[in-house]
Amino acid sequence: MVTERRYSSEPSGKFKGKAIGYRHLQCLLIFTGFCLIFATRVNISIAIVAMMDNKAANPDFPDYAWSEQTKSHILSSFFCGYILLQIPAGAWARRLGGRLLLLISISLTSLLALLTPLAVSIGNWPLLCAVRFFQGLLQGVLFPTIATIMSKWAPVEERSAMQTFIYSGAQLGIVVMLATSGNLCSSRWGWPSTFYLPGALGLIWSVLWYTFGASTPRDCKHISVEERAMIENSLGHDKQTTEENNVKQIVPWKHIFTSKHFLVVLLNHCANDWCFWTLLTQIPTYIKSVLGKDIKSNALLSALPYLSMFTLSLLLCPLASWLEKSKRLKATVSRKVFNTIGLWISATMLISLAFLREDHGDLAIALLTATVAISTTSHFGYSVNHLDLAPNLAGTLLGIANCGANMMGVIAPLLVGYVVTDTTNIHQWRIIFFIAGGFAFIGNFFFLIFGTTKVQWWNERPRIVSEAEQLEQLVVSLDKADTTNNTFKEPEGVVEKSEVEQSTV
Repeated sequence: MVTERRYSSEPSGKFKGKAIGYRHLQCLLIFTGFCLIFATRVNISIAIVAMMDNKAANPDFPDYAWSEQTKSHILSSFFCGYILLQIPAGAWARRLGGRLLLLISISLTSLLALLTPLAVSIGNWPLLCAVRFFQGLLQGVLFPTIATIMSKWAPVEERSAMQTFIYSGAQLGIVVMLATSGNLCSSRWGWPSTFYLPGALGLIWSVLWYTFGASTPRDCKHISVEERAMIENSLGHDKQTTEENNVKQIVPWKHIFTSKHFLVVLLNHCANDWCFWTLLTQIPTYIKSVLGKDIKSNALLSALPYLSMFTLSLLLCPLASWLEKSKRLKATVSRKVFNTIGLWISATMLISLAFLREDHGDLAIALLTATVAISTTSHFGYSVNHLDLAPNLAGTLLGIANCGANMMGVIAPLLVGYVVTDTTNIHQWRIIFFIAGGFAFIGNFFFLIFGTTKVQWWNERPRIVSEAEQLEQLVVSLDKADTTNNTFKEPEGVVEKSEVEQSTV
């Protein structure tokens, strides 16, 4: 039986943690790993241009006469593997430890990146598809694993800031690759360097993570006793947490999928990814076909939205942390405020893009950049809410949400292809923008109603009862039995005494 709550969703008293501690080194390492892993994810979209036509790159390296259909197979093969391990990864992270799973994911992904040019030369595009598939498979465990690690490392007062800082590594990885891949393909190392560079850096990162990384503060050899106690006190862990982590927890699937609080997180995750993939895959075509401005031809313009997103994330992290530490906003209110800014304002800007004229190309670029940047504030909202609802099952919840959200990356482009039959038709594009904006509006509307940071009852692990506690319970039960027997015996004694007195008289 659980006698006390082990997790807290609100700051417990005044926050007394150090401004900088070992937990921030863990956060920085994961941020860097996130940056490198996204660099290996997007490098193919740049390199494949030079691989199919080396005239604009270094002509000393081979090119391949692949069709557009083959190109689409190569680009989509990653996501075919990516969605497969999202849900089981959370349970693996709890059982094996997030440190080990993250090490396996990034180190093997980096190794495959180094082997990609060799794979292409040996097996052409089918072997390249296989390599990308396995890279997607390995990266499928990334988000659930990070969620599991942060559920143990991030104090409640710093949870949203630390999580958002880690996620901003994805934008930095995209920015760096978009800004440098063109130069790398034209350099003397050619297009293979776009695979060699992030692959080599990923292996170096793996050595650092193996040395300094840890699944939990209790597993860390370098953290101070004071900082570990502060983290556990903030999270509300009791002394049995370490032992209970070794107990296999059965995932309460029924309670998860019938929880309105989790379902609204899933809805918001899908809504945000729908808008993200619409922006990423379709807006450049819209700006080129309708507004007559090609942003793909300029690497800086292509990277600008993600650079602004990364910059805003860094600026908002200390603000969100200060608001919660100082108790100016409760955790639930903070999640809803940032989520509303991230979804409703970006949805409004997205719809506004549909009403620009052809001579508004520069304004469209500015509006697109602002839309992508402001959407990052939702990372302080729904994106961290799975840690609030069920810290023990954070990896599993994020795996479910991320699996559903990544399906939006498949459905959204298909819908665009069905609706937009003429890319120069502004009225067809407005339908797409209204669908995306409406999806975001509805998602946040339900988050405002049902969103919460309260820990759900199905989060609790089975409690271990020690031998001392069993003995104490046995003694208490025996005492109760003795008390009950005495209660029934006393009236009988009184009656017997009364009968004796009457007989004497």
